Amino acid sequence: MTTGLQSGDLVTVFGGSGFVGRHTVRALAQRGVRVRAACRRPDLAGHLQPMGGVGQIHAVQANLRYGQSIENALEGAVAAVNLVAILAESGRQSFSAVHVEGARRVAAAARKAGARTFVHMSAIGADAQSNSHYGRSKAEGEQAVLAEFPGAIILRPSLVFGPEDQLFNRFAGLAASSPVMPVISGGTRFQPIYVGDVAGAIVAALDGRARPGTAYELGGPEIITMRDLLRRTLAYSGRSRLLMPLPGWLAKLMAVLSKPLPLAMRPFTFDQVRMLELDNVVSEAARSEQRTLEALVAAAPQSMEAVVPGYLERFKPRGQFAHYRG
Repeated sequence: MTTGLQSGDLVTVFGGSGFVGRHTVRALAQRGVRVRAACRRPDLAGHLQPMGGVGQIHAVQANLRYGQSIENALEGAVAAVNLVAILAESGRQSFSAVHVEGARRVAAAARKAGARTFVHMSAIGADAQSNSHYGRSKAEGEQAVLAEFPGAIILRPSLVFGPEDQLFNRFAGLAASSPVMPVISGGTRFQPIYVGDVAGAIVAALDGRARPGTAYELGGPEIITMRDLLRRTLAYSGRSRLLMPLPGWLAKLMAVLSKPLPLAMRPFTFDQVRMLELDNVVSEAARSEQRTLEALVAAAPQSMEAVVPGYLERFKPRGQFAHYRG
C-alpha cells in the first residue's frame, strides 16, 4: 500500500477543470489537501475555487505536449492524477498524442518530481487487441505509464454519468430536437458509474487503499443495454420518441460521410461506432481479484435512478419548473 494523504499535502490533477476533474478536485479539497488543477486554460477554471477554502485550490497552465509545463505543475506535489483524455481525434489532439505520449510524459515527470503516488485514468475496454483505436490507445497508455511509474494505479471506469456529462445530457438534447432516437448496437451492455463515485475511487487510491501497479475496473450498481439507456433518458426527460435500430454498417457509412465536417457537427465517428460494438462492464477477473470500486470505497455506488432525473429535468417539454405551475 502507498502512503496516505496528509492534511496540507499538495496533489496535482491534470485535467482538473474537466468533467471528472472538477468532482475529483472537490473530493480532494474535502479530504483536506491542497489541489493544483493543471489545465490548458486556467483562466476558464474559476468554477473550481468555491470547492475549497481560500488558497486551497489553484489552477495552473499545463499542456501534455510541453514537458516543461508538466514539470512546473508537479513541483512540490506528493501525488498526481492524470485525467486528460479525448473521445474523438481532432487536429493535434490524437489518441496517440493524448492517451499514450501525454500520459507517458506526466508519469515520467511525476516520478522525477518525487511523487509518492500516481493515479492514471484509463477506461474499461482498454485492450491492445481492441477493434477501436480508442481502446488500443488506452491500453498502450497504461503500459507507457507503468513503464515510467511502475507503482502507478490505473482506474478503468465504464461510462461516467453526472450533471455535466456528455452521456445522458447528449441523448436528452437529441430527444428534445428529434422525433426519432437512433439505436446503434442496442444490445451492447454498459455499467454506468456516477462521477462522484469515480472521484471517490481516485481519492481512495491516493489515500493508500489501492495496490500499486494494479488496474481497477469501476462500474455502477446496474448493467444495462444501450437500448435501455435511451429508454431511461426518455423517461427521465419526460419525452416519448421512436427508438429506431441503426445497423452497424449504416452507422459506419454515416460516420465516413460526415468525416469532412467539424467534430462538433458529426453525430459520431467511425471509431465510436466500433466502440459501441463491445460490452463495457466490469470483468469477472476484476471481481475475483478484488480490483473493483467496492475494493476501494466502502459506500454503495449511486444509482442512475437516484441522480440522473434531477439534472435531466431541464429537458422536459414544459421546462424545468413546470411542476410548480401545475
